[in-house]
Amino acid sequence: MDATSQDGTPAPRSRREIREAAVSRSGKKPTRRVSTPRGRARGAHAAPAGPAWVTRVTVLGSLAAATIAAPLAATADGDAPSPFDLEPATSGPSTLALLQQGTTAPATASAIAAAPRERTVVAASRSSVERDPLPDCDASADVTGGNGQLSDHSLCSLWQDGEALRPDAAVSLSALNEAFRARFGRDLCLVDSYRSLSSQYSVKASRGYLAATPGTSMHGWGLAIDLCSKETGSAEVYGWLWDNAPSYGWENPPWAQRGGSGKYEPWHFEYRPGVEEVSTWH
Repeated sequence: MDATSQDGTPAPRSRREIREAAVSRSGKKPTRRVSTPRGRARGAHAAPAGPAWVTRVTVLGSLAAATIAAPLAATADGDAPSPFDLEPATSGPSTLALLQQGTTAPATASAIAAAPRERTVVAASRSSVERDPLPDCDASADVTGGNGQLSDHSLCSLWQDGEALRPDAAVSLSALNEAFRARFGRDLCLVDSYRSLSSQYSVKASRGYLAATPGTSMHGWGLAIDLCSKETGSAEVYGWLWDNAPSYGWENPPWAQRGGSGKYEPWHFEYRPGVEEVSTWH
Protein backbone atom coordinates (compact mmCIF):
# COMPACT_ATOMS: atom_id res chain seq x y z
CA MET A 1 0.00 0.00 0.00
CA ASP A 2 0.97 3.56 -0.57
CA ALA A 3 1.98 5.61 2.49
CA THR A 4 -0.35 8.47 3.46
CA SER A 5 0.31 11.80 5.22
CA GLN A 6 -1.44 13.04 8.40
CA ASP A 7 -4.10 14.86 6.34
CA GLY A 8 -5.02 11.61 4.65
CA THR A 9 -3.32 12.33 1.27
CA PRO A 10 -0.95 9.78 -0.14
CA ALA A 11 2.73 10.50 0.74
CA PRO A 12 4.95 11.27 -2.24
CA ARG A 13 7.62 8.80 -3.06
CA SER A 14 10.10 11.02 -4.90
CA ARG A 15 11.64 14.51 -4.74
CA ARG A 16 9.78 15.53 -7.84
CA GLU A 17 6.49 14.52 -6.28
CA ILE A 18 7.44 16.37 -3.11
CA ARG A 19 8.19 19.59 -5.10
CA GLU A 20 5.03 19.32 -7.08
CA ALA A 21 3.05 18.80 -3.88
CA ALA A 22 4.70 21.87 -2.30
CA VAL A 23 3.90 23.96 -5.36
CA SER A 24 0.31 22.84 -5.30
CA ARG A 25 0.01 23.98 -1.68
CA SER A 26 1.84 27.33 -2.14
CA GLY A 27 0.61 28.16 -5.64
CA LYS A 28 4.18 29.29 -6.78
CA LYS A 29 5.90 28.19 -9.96
CA PRO A 30 9.04 26.14 -9.30
CA THR A 31 12.44 27.66 -10.20
CA ARG A 32 14.39 25.55 -12.71
CA ARG A 33 17.99 24.81 -11.80
CA VAL A 34 20.54 25.31 -14.60
CA SER A 35 23.63 23.20 -14.43
CA THR A 36 27.00 25.00 -14.76
CA PRO A 37 30.24 23.79 -16.36
CA ARG A 38 32.95 22.43 -14.17
CA GLY A 39 35.22 25.00 -12.58
CA ARG A 40 32.50 27.72 -12.53
CA ALA A 41 30.96 28.59 -9.14
CA ARG A 42 27.24 28.01 -8.83
CA GLY A 43 25.18 31.16 -8.84
CA ALA A 44 28.05 33.24 -10.44
CA HIS A 45 27.23 34.99 -13.72
CA ALA A 46 29.62 34.20 -16.69
CA ALA A 47 31.28 37.22 -18.36
CA PRO A 48 29.82 37.72 -21.81
CA ALA A 49 32.27 36.78 -24.63
CA GLY A 50 33.41 39.73 -26.78
CA PRO A 51 32.31 39.86 -30.43
CA ALA A 52 34.60 38.10 -32.94
CA TRP A 53 35.28 41.26 -34.97
CA VAL A 54 37.04 42.87 -32.03
CA THR A 55 39.70 40.16 -32.11
CA ARG A 56 40.09 40.36 -35.89
CA VAL A 57 40.58 44.16 -35.84
CA THR A 58 43.23 43.79 -33.18
CA VAL A 59 45.17 41.19 -35.20
CA LEU A 60 44.94 43.14 -38.46
CA GLY A 61 46.09 46.29 -36.72
CA SER A 62 49.15 44.52 -35.39
CA LEU A 63 50.03 43.12 -38.85
CA ALA A 64 49.69 46.54 -40.48
CA ALA A 65 51.97 48.11 -37.91
CA ALA A 66 54.58 45.42 -38.49
CA THR A 67 54.36 45.80 -42.30
CA ILE A 68 54.95 49.56 -42.13
CA ALA A 69 57.70 49.30 -39.53
CA ALA A 70 59.71 46.68 -41.48
CA PRO A 71 60.58 48.76 -44.62
CA LEU A 72 61.21 51.84 -42.51
CA ALA A 73 63.67 49.90 -40.38
CA ALA A 74 65.35 48.48 -43.53
CA THR A 75 65.80 51.98 -44.90
CA ALA A 76 67.38 53.11 -41.67
CA ASP A 77 69.83 50.25 -41.88
CA GLY A 78 70.57 50.98 -45.57
CA ASP A 79 69.60 47.46 -46.73
CA ALA A 80 66.71 48.41 -49.01
CA PRO A 81 64.82 51.57 -49.98
CA SER A 82 61.44 52.17 -48.47
CA PRO A 83 58.48 52.15 -50.86
CA PHE A 84 57.24 55.24 -49.05
CA ASP A 85 60.34 57.31 -49.75
CA LEU A 86 60.25 60.02 -52.40
CA GLU A 87 62.37 59.51 -55.51
CA PRO A 88 65.77 61.14 -55.00
CA ALA A 89 66.64 64.22 -57.00
CA THR A 90 68.46 63.60 -60.29
CA SER A 91 72.16 64.36 -60.50
CA GLY A 92 74.40 65.54 -63.30
CA PRO A 93 74.33 68.55 -65.60
CA SER A 94 71.03 70.06 -66.63
CA THR A 95 69.74 69.99 -70.20
CA LEU A 96 70.50 73.69 -70.52
CA ALA A 97 74.10 73.13 -69.44
CA LEU A 98 74.55 70.38 -72.02
CA LEU A 99 73.18 72.59 -74.78
CA GLN A 100 75.44 75.46 -73.77
CA GLN A 101 78.62 73.39 -73.63
CA GLY A 102 77.96 71.63 -76.95
CA THR A 103 78.64 68.01 -77.81
CA THR A 104 81.65 65.99 -78.88
CA ALA A 105 81.25 63.53 -81.75
CA PRO A 106 81.81 59.94 -80.62
CA ALA A 107 84.76 58.03 -82.01
CA THR A 108 84.12 55.85 -85.03
CA ALA A 109 84.20 52.10 -84.45
CA SER A 110 86.93 49.87 -85.84
CA ALA A 111 84.84 49.26 -88.97
CA ILE A 112 83.14 51.85 -91.16
CA ALA A 113 79.80 51.74 -89.36
CA ALA A 114 78.13 54.75 -90.96
CA ALA A 115 77.53 55.51 -94.58
CA PRO A 116 80.15 57.95 -95.93
CA ARG A 117 79.09 61.55 -96.35
CA GLU A 118 78.16 62.89 -99.75
CA ARG A 119 80.94 64.22 -101.91
CA THR A 120 81.52 65.94 -105.22
CA VAL A 121 83.32 63.73 -107.73
CA VAL A 122 86.34 65.46 -109.26
CA ALA A 123 88.16 64.02 -112.25
CA ALA A 124 91.83 63.17 -111.85
CA SER A 125 93.96 66.20 -112.63
CA ARG A 126 96.72 66.00 -115.26
CA SER A 127 99.17 67.51 -112.81
CA SER A 128 98.78 64.55 -110.47
CA VAL A 129 99.36 62.09 -113.33
CA GLU A 130 102.25 64.07 -114.80
CA ARG A 131 104.17 63.69 -111.55
CA ASP A 132 104.90 60.21 -112.89
CA PRO A 133 105.28 58.36 -109.56
CA LEU A 134 105.89 55.18 -111.58
CA PRO A 135 108.58 56.18 -114.09
CA ASP A 136 108.67 52.72 -115.68
CA CYS A 137 104.91 52.69 -116.30
CA ASP A 138 103.46 54.27 -119.45
CA ALA A 139 99.95 55.46 -118.59
CA SER A 140 99.09 55.74 -122.31
CA ALA A 141 100.09 52.15 -123.19
CA ASP A 142 97.53 50.02 -125.02
CA VAL A 143 95.72 47.41 -122.96
CA THR A 144 95.35 44.01 -124.56
CA GLY A 145 93.85 40.77 -123.30
CA GLY A 146 90.61 39.84 -121.62
CA ASN A 147 89.35 39.92 -118.08
CA GLY A 148 91.91 38.17 -115.89
CA GLN A 149 94.12 37.57 -118.95
CA LEU A 150 95.80 40.95 -119.54
CA SER A 151 99.14 40.89 -121.32
CA ASP A 152 102.30 41.70 -119.36
CA HIS A 153 102.74 45.13 -120.99
CA SER A 154 99.14 45.93 -119.96
CA LEU A 155 100.07 45.84 -116.27
CA CYS A 156 102.27 48.02 -114.10
CA SER A 157 103.68 46.90 -110.77
CA LEU A 158 102.81 49.01 -107.71
CA TRP A 159 104.89 49.99 -104.65
CA GLN A 160 103.64 46.88 -102.82
CA ASP A 161 105.19 43.59 -103.97
CA GLY A 162 102.87 41.35 -105.96
CA GLU A 163 100.32 44.09 -106.71
CA ALA A 164 99.68 45.50 -110.20
CA LEU A 165 97.05 47.47 -112.17
CA ARG A 166 96.29 48.63 -115.68
CA PRO A 167 98.83 51.38 -116.55
CA ASP A 168 96.53 54.42 -116.32
CA ALA A 169 94.92 53.14 -113.15
CA ALA A 170 98.34 52.32 -111.66
CA VAL A 171 99.75 55.80 -112.33
CA SER A 172 96.68 57.50 -110.85
CA LEU A 173 96.73 55.29 -107.76
CA SER A 174 100.45 55.94 -107.28
CA ALA A 175 99.77 59.67 -107.38
CA LEU A 176 97.10 59.16 -104.71
CA ASN A 177 99.63 57.20 -102.67
CA GLU A 178 102.09 60.10 -102.88
CA ALA A 179 99.49 62.39 -101.30
CA PHE A 180 98.60 59.70 -98.77
CA ARG A 181 102.24 59.33 -97.73
CA ALA A 182 102.58 63.09 -97.32
CA ARG A 183 99.53 63.07 -95.02
CA PHE A 184 100.10 59.91 -92.98
CA GLY A 185 103.82 59.21 -93.40
CA ARG A 186 103.40 55.75 -94.95
CA ASP A 187 102.18 53.99 -98.07
CA LEU A 188 98.60 53.01 -98.65
CA CYS A 189 98.08 49.36 -97.66
CA LEU A 190 96.49 47.04 -100.25
CA VAL A 191 95.03 43.56 -99.88
CA ASP A 192 94.40 42.93 -103.55
CA SER A 193 94.56 44.56 -106.99
CA TYR A 194 94.72 42.80 -110.38
CA ARG A 195 93.43 39.20 -110.33
CA SER A 196 94.15 36.67 -113.02
CA LEU A 197 91.29 34.46 -114.15
CA SER A 198 92.65 31.51 -112.18
CA SER A 199 92.93 33.75 -109.12
CA GLN A 200 89.29 34.82 -109.57
CA TYR A 201 88.17 31.20 -109.56
CA SER A 202 90.20 30.57 -106.43
CA VAL A 203 88.69 33.58 -104.65
CA LYS A 204 85.20 32.57 -105.75
CA ALA A 205 85.70 29.08 -104.35
CA SER A 206 86.86 30.41 -100.99
CA ARG A 207 84.56 33.42 -100.58
CA GLY A 208 81.41 32.24 -102.33
CA TYR A 209 78.81 34.96 -102.87
CA LEU A 210 81.23 37.60 -101.55
CA ALA A 211 83.26 37.32 -104.77
CA ALA A 212 82.20 38.31 -108.29
CA THR A 213 81.62 35.71 -110.96
CA PRO A 214 85.02 34.89 -112.55
CA GLY A 215 85.53 36.87 -115.74
CA THR A 216 83.33 39.78 -114.62
CA SER A 217 85.31 41.29 -111.74
CA MET A 218 86.88 44.73 -112.11
CA HIS A 219 89.92 43.18 -110.46
CA GLY A 220 90.28 41.12 -113.65
CA TRP A 221 90.50 44.34 -115.69
CA GLY A 222 93.17 45.79 -113.40
CA LEU A 223 90.77 48.54 -112.33
CA ALA A 224 90.04 47.67 -108.70
CA ILE A 225 91.80 47.46 -105.35
CA ASP A 226 90.87 46.20 -101.89
CA LEU A 227 92.18 48.20 -98.93
CA CYS A 228 93.64 46.74 -95.75
CA SER A 229 91.51 46.77 -92.61
CA LYS A 230 93.75 49.39 -90.99
CA GLU A 231 92.61 51.83 -93.68
CA THR A 232 88.90 51.06 -93.43
CA GLY A 233 89.14 50.72 -89.65
CA SER A 234 90.35 54.28 -89.11
CA ALA A 235 87.80 57.08 -89.35
CA GLU A 236 90.57 59.60 -90.04
CA VAL A 237 92.21 57.58 -92.79
CA TYR A 238 89.02 56.42 -94.46
CA GLY A 239 87.54 59.91 -94.26
CA TRP A 240 90.61 61.31 -95.97
CA LEU A 241 90.41 58.67 -98.74
CA TRP A 242 86.71 59.29 -99.22
CA ASP A 243 87.34 63.00 -99.70
CA ASN A 244 90.53 62.83 -101.77
CA ALA A 245 90.62 59.58 -103.76
CA PRO A 246 87.99 60.79 -106.31
CA SER A 247 90.37 63.57 -107.35
CA TYR A 248 92.65 60.80 -108.61
CA GLY A 249 89.81 58.86 -110.24
CA TRP A 250 89.43 56.30 -107.43
CA GLU A 251 86.06 55.79 -105.70
CA ASN A 252 84.10 53.33 -103.65
CA PRO A 253 81.41 52.47 -106.26
CA PRO A 254 77.72 53.07 -105.44
CA TRP A 255 76.89 49.34 -105.50
CA ALA A 256 79.45 48.70 -102.73
CA GLN A 257 78.17 51.44 -100.45
CA ARG A 258 75.67 50.98 -97.64
CA GLY A 259 72.23 50.57 -99.18
CA GLY A 260 73.71 49.98 -102.65
CA SER A 261 72.68 47.31 -105.13
CA GLY A 262 75.51 44.95 -104.15
CA LYS A 263 77.29 43.71 -101.05
CA TYR A 264 78.52 46.37 -98.63
CA GLU A 265 82.26 46.63 -99.30
CA PRO A 266 83.76 49.89 -98.03
CA TRP A 267 87.26 48.51 -98.71
CA HIS A 268 86.65 48.11 -102.48
CA PHE A 269 87.71 51.05 -104.70
CA GLU A 270 87.60 51.23 -108.49
CA TYR A 271 89.25 53.47 -111.07
CA ARG A 272 86.15 55.17 -112.44
CA PRO A 273 87.49 56.41 -115.84
CA GLY A 274 88.58 52.86 -116.70
CA VAL A 275 85.36 51.26 -115.45
CA GLU A 276 83.32 53.59 -117.67
CA GLU A 277 85.33 52.33 -120.65
CA VAL A 278 84.52 48.67 -120.16
CA SER A 279 81.19 48.89 -118.35
CA THR A 280 78.87 51.37 -116.62
CA TRP A 281 79.43 53.14 -113.33
CA HIS A 282 76.74 51.92 -110.97
